[in-house]
Amino acid sequence: MILSGIEIENEIANGNIVITPFDRGLLNPNSYNLRLHDELLVYDDMQIDMKKANPYHTLKIPETGFLLEPGRVYLGRTVEFTETKTLVPMLEGRSSVGRLGLSIHITAGFGDVGFKGYWTLELHCIQPILIYPFVEICQIYYHTIKGEYVPYKSGKYQNNTGVQASMMYLDFEKMKSQSPNA
Repeated sequence: MILSGIEIENEIANGNIVITPFDRGLLNPNSYNLRLHDELLVYDDMQIDMKKANPYHTLKIPETGFLLEPGRVYLGRTVEFTETKTLVPMLEGRSSVGRLGLSIHITAGFGDVGFKGYWTLELHCIQPILIYPFVEICQIYYHTIKGEYVPYKSGKYQNNTGVQASMMYLDFEKMKSQSPNA
């Protein structure tokens, strides 16, 4: 079941959802709008290797805007820090953003119960688009969960402090160390 906006606010009041900073004006009927921070991470190489930590650089989105180019992924993050204790957070782009040909997540719109941190956004555009800092870029909504679960406490991206590049290379290191031939 998806929580209504009123229920999201109730869960914030009882401490089950944390959104910092919280602005009631960003609350929707069944979601909450999150804003794009002014920092982007861009991989240096056009060819990315999932088995290694890929080099990247960061840049600041000026108030005058930054032009995203098709064929690249730009990693951004939300202004808001979020946490859920017993709910499943989900992230989706706003329809106004999607209608401009901008995707805010490629596959990572699903959060785990217990996740706390800033959301890293995988920005990808269909055609060149100027983006601006602090714009309402996406929305978070919450599902209830049925059955027993183990909350997300110590994953690769837990308690992040900013934009995070992929750490998939750690999965390969883990597989190698668990291999019977290791």
